[in-house]
Amino acid sequence: MESTFANLVAVQVSWLKMPAMMPSEFDVTASCRRVAGSAAGSGEWLCRLRWLGPDRQTLRDTFDLVVTTDGCYTATAEGEQLGGLSLTTRDGRAVRNLLHVFEGCFET
Repeated sequence: MESTFANLVAVQVSWLKMPAMMPSEFDVTASCRRVAGSAAGSGEWLCRLRWLGPDRQTLRDTFDLVVTTDGCYTATAEGEQLGGLSLTTRDGRAVRNLLHVFEGCFET
């Protein structure tokens, strides 16, 4: 999840016309726990991410994950801390918010 999130942040930063950053510069760390049941496998998970924003401040966000049996997931931002489905660029254009809902797969 960490690398998928970092890659999406890098793309989103470029869409918002902010200074470019490499995905590794976001230094994303995830801490996840299963909502119910065992501590492994498919189902509902809650993941808290700590990452460094474009101005190097520490940011924290929470995602609800639905993990399938093949190790893939859909992550949905909890609340509106990352904005809604779209964001407005500095020049007034609306762009899709890549961090609101995204999909990925864990290395299994």
